Amino acid sequence: MWRLTWKRFRRSKLATFALIYVAIMTLIALFAPLFHLDPNVIDLSSRFLPPNDMHPLGTDELGRDILARMIHGARVSLTVGFLATLISVVVGSFLGAIAGYYGRVADWIVSRLIEIVLCFPFLFLVLGIVALFRPSLATIMIALGLTTWTNEARYIRGEFLRIREVEFAQAARASGARDARIIFRHLLPNAIAPVLVSASFGVAWAILTESALSFLGLGVPLPTASWGSILADAKSQIDYAWWLILFPGLAIFTTVAAFNVIGERFRDALDPRSE
Repeated sequence: MWRLTWKRFRRSKLATFALIYVAIMTLIALFAPLFHLDPNVIDLSSRFLPPNDMHPLGTDELGRDILARMIHGARVSLTVGFLATLISVVVGSFLGAIAGYYGRVADWIVSRLIEIVLCFPFLFLVLGIVALFRPSLATIMIALGLTTWTNEARYIRGEFLRIREVEFAQAARASGARDARIIFRHLLPNAIAPVLVSASFGVAWAILTESALSFLGLGVPLPTASWGSILADAKSQIDYAWWLILFPGLAIFTTVAAFNVIGERFRDALDPRSE
């Protein structure tokens, strides 16, 4: 199935390009220290320089190199995106599997928990968690992961309700397999596809939310660079330092758009009816 899905996925040149773009950005983020660019070096003699040979993306109000801050900001944004989504997938898949497999009381409890989380506006809930604890990279990842698991839980629950009585599940029970083995060895691998599609959109949403939190001053503490904090620093200089808005804004837009394109194409590739 996965080979066929990959074959269908590659038919879209836009999705393939988006995947290559995400891979390049991930490599840049992983190997940022190897570039030997310090994002926090202050040079007041180089304040507000437009893009030039020494500073390809210009400098900010403290003379800091925007290229260095963008590269290290990619580490923050992608780390938050991937790890927050991982937390969301793990929590949502576990609770959804329990609800879908056991049903009855377990299903009722998980369903009510999902409804409680969905009652709160997402951004206000995240803001409340971040404001309650000290803003940090870990706090943001945990806050995003613990407030976005509901979609994954509903997808897994629905898939488990569909496949828990099919032949291979009944055969596993008849062979004496324990519930944990049936859930994680037999059912979950056959129910994970919708979650992977949701995870791609979830990474994009986490990156966008982290940028919004940093823009509001509740993101990663300064002087750590992130795309949102670069935008926040530039909001009062937009009239005469256009590069401070353009480059981080373009990075956020293209990265979020790439993950959305990948998610949409992955969803179509998993659905034979779309071909």
